[in-house]
Amino acid sequence: MSRVGKYPVAVPAGVDVRIAGHELTAKGKVGSLSVPLTSDVTVTLEDGKVVVKPEGESTRARMMWGTTRALVANVIRGVSQGYSVGLEINGVGYRAAVNGRVLNLQLGYSHDIDFPIPDDVKIVCEKPTAITVSGADKQRVGAVAAKIRSFRGPEPYKGKGVKYVTEKIRRKEGKKK
Repeated sequence: MSRVGKYPVAVPAGVDVRIAGHELTAKGKVGSLSVPLTSDVTVTLEDGKVVVKPEGESTRARMMWGTTRALVANVIRGVSQGYSVGLEINGVGYRAAVNGRVLNLQLGYSHDIDFPIPDDVKIVCEKPTAITVSGADKQRVGAVAAKIRSFRGPEPYKGKGVKYVTEKIRRKEGKKK
């Protein structure tokens, strides 16, 4: 029994949800997203809530029940509120700046890293050491943030590099005499 799938997804005011064939489309103030639906589940819109039910008792239908419900919930939250991930830069001389549709990163290499900002994601640098990645699609926001972090991940001795704001770095002890 899916513990996630049995709860309906509430549709907030200002969000338009349409189910056509094997696709659910949601439009809100942040943007428009769609989710492909499998034939293993039935998705219906009942009095302001999206209800997901399995088609039969097969193992695949029961697996897709909770998965589909979670994807639908992510899309509805994404078009109504959006998602954001904060990144923090630590290190002497390490900084970031947004120039048009390009994120310029100085991370201790012999060259600057110019990261082109995708159209469906918004990147803001409040300070030269703080980056905020935001957008409607949870997966895209997380993927872009992970790509930026991968240019210079945090190292365990001094903590230099790009890390998530919520991330804790396990520090190692340095050399002993």
